[in-house]
Amino acid sequence: MNPGNFYTMITNIQKLRDANPALAEQLRQYVFPIVGCCQTVHQDMGPYLNEYMYQEALSICFEEAGFIGKNCIKEYYFTTHFHNRRISHPHKVDFLVNEKVLIECKAISHLGSEQRQQLWNYMRLSGIRVGILYNFAPINDECEKYYYDPEQQAIFMF
Repeated sequence: MNPGNFYTMITNIQKLRDANPALAEQLRQYVFPIVGCCQTVHQDMGPYLNEYMYQEALSICFEEAGFIGKNCIKEYYFTTHFHNRRISHPHKVDFLVNEKVLIECKAISHLGSEQRQQLWNYMRLSGIRVGILYNFAPINDECEKYYYDPEQQAIFMF
């Protein structure tokens, strides 16, 4: 895919429930226990801590919830290609759960376009279609869930 097309596409994020309500509901149900672990960490740890503390606590919570071993990879590394050649520098996302969901953890005042773009690029480059961007730092945690459809070259919020 031409990256220019991708950057044009992401300026107009659509709601998945408008495009495909059944898929939106299926994805919401699928990520429910994953988001529940994130909420537990935020509730128990509280706001304003270091991102790495939240990641470690989330790793523990995932283990307690049964997401262990190959079902949950902390610091998932992947590589990408350019002109059919592998780029040796790996990318790292905070978690890969069930080989289908990328989770990018943040501990900042508010989520912005840079954090969203980072997750969307990871989704696009890894081929993983579902991504969760979770911000633990504010008093009211922030959770954004996205679905990437490579056929439509579209990012959907769900």
